[in-house]
Amino acid sequence: MECKEIEQLLSEALSLEEVHVSQDGTHYKIVAVGECFDGVSRVKQQQMIYAPLMEQVTSGTLHAITINAFTPTQWKREKIFNMPG
Repeated sequence: MECKEIEQLLSEALSLEEVHVSQDGTHYKIVAVGECFDGVSRVKQQQMIYAPLMEQVTSGTLHAITINAFTPTQWKREKIFNMPG
């Protein structure tokens, strides 16, 4: 499955400010940024992201996924601390 397809699915399902999907072989990494994650537990955030992808997960199209969800404020801080110097 194309990274852009996953980004599209997530963007349509959740009101995200940003979504970034990268792929390394069969492993996908998803970074989702949106106010919808504010005050939501990490487990719930993961469920929110998995929900629109469930069809692809159950079919085996997507199986190895790493999810990182941030509010816009958290994402700004994350970028500052994790950007290469």
